[in-house]
Amino acid sequence: MPMQINIDKAKAATKDRLRAERKPLLEEQDILFMKAQEAGSDTSAIVTEKQRLRDITNQVDSMTTTDELKAAKVEA
Repeated sequence: MPMQINIDKAKAATKDRLRAERKPLLEEQDILFMKAQEAGSDTSAIVTEKQRLRDITNQVDSMTTTDELKAAKVEA
């Protein structure tokens, strides 16, 4: 009998993995944001990047195979 994969659990695990991968990138953006604010610089690019990183887990909801889930990555 072949092993069955629970796609919902696999999606949850993938989201957890992506969150762990993006954490240092978000922290780096937070530092850049604070430095830009202190310098009075434009922060719009930083805000856009932070939102992109937050939205990375949304892609998992539309995935239907374990191969897609395995291929999901956080791109810097």
